[in-house]
Amino acid sequence: MTDQTPASPTLDGAALLNDVEAFHRRFNVFPTEAAYVAVTLWDAHAHLLDCFDSTPRLAFLSPEPGSGKSRALEIVETLVPAPMTAVNASAAALFRSVSNPNGRPTILFDEIDTVFGPKAGENEELRGFLNAGHRRTGVTYRCIGDGGNQTVQAFPSYCAVAVAGLGSLPDTIMTRSVIIRMRRRARNERVESFRARVHEAEGHKLRDRLAKWAEHARGFVMGAWPDMPDGVTDRPADVWEPLLAIADAIGGDWPERARKACVTLVTASKANDKGSLGIRLLADLRDHVMVGIDRLPTVAILDRLNALDDAPWADLHGKPLDNRRLSRMLAEYMTADNEPIASRNIKTAGSVLKGYYATDLHDAWARYCPPPRESPLPPLPGTENAA
Repeated sequence: MTDQTPASPTLDGAALLNDVEAFHRRFNVFPTEAAYVAVTLWDAHAHLLDCFDSTPRLAFLSPEPGSGKSRALEIVETLVPAPMTAVNASAAALFRSVSNPNGRPTILFDEIDTVFGPKAGENEELRGFLNAGHRRTGVTYRCIGDGGNQTVQAFPSYCAVAVAGLGSLPDTIMTRSVIIRMRRRARNERVESFRARVHEAEGHKLRDRLAKWAEHARGFVMGAWPDMPDGVTDRPADVWEPLLAIADAIGGDWPERARKACVTLVTASKANDKGSLGIRLLADLRDHVMVGIDRLPTVAILDRLNALDDAPWADLHGKPLDNRRLSRMLAEYMTADNEPIASRNIKTAGSVLKGYYATDLHDAWARYCPPPRESPLPPLPGTENAA
């Protein structure tokens, strides 16, 4: 079991985190109570980064501008150690900053959609840096020197990163993040106006208190294995382990609040996770196109996929899904015999058409797709006792 004794009797960590949370509440309207808990714990974890094997990214995302993302990042900036605002920073500037012997920064990246959005084709180095830096062992390799005297040097990439932006993020970032889906304030939601020259100093006082508490808490957090809520495993457990370790070291009602927040936000992330486009294709084939059918010609599959209302297939970058792309996407997955899924001949009345067999898809469905929703319809005749 996890020891949930506060880190120091002389420093009331629970009261400190309550104050940090209250500071956020003055200026930020988050969508859920769980979001306040998660962001507050993330602020604290940034002061104890060396105690963990990984650091979760904090992502404030919204579908529209004016949803409070940048303001949330501003408040975080006042509370974390060595904040570095990186709107226009290059990958080279970031990995050299993280490698600074005087201490790594906490990187705050606003307008992250300019890095990962559809027009961000020239930011591969920056993507690689952000992907690598979530684990303590993460490094970025670069050639240094002139001409033929160049050598390869590994630059540490491990650092805390909070981002804000429109839309979504690549799966490699989303699955490593605590996602806060921001919304525009309703007319009855009120917050204080944040004025840096007035309120920044208040945030810095809380930051200094967090730093002081972190020095006392280090021994309690280092090597901690916090108990995970039921159902939180794999990547979500990696994301939440540092935050739960902080909550356990803080004590008070924070361990309980943290685990409730964990369940809430992990559940929400699963509900919003549609998986990759390939997994979406597999699921749509299973749940909508080939229900009760053991084989289907490609032309019929395309007609059914492109007719689905709540699906992307009719408009993939301006074009509907076609035979060539369907074949290419399915070939990424394997049959039970470890062969790429491919179209086969299907005999029809008077002709032979290319199409796909459900038996070739079963293994991929079982491995990649979430469990199918229970259907209210009765089973097909003759399949009641099918294995």
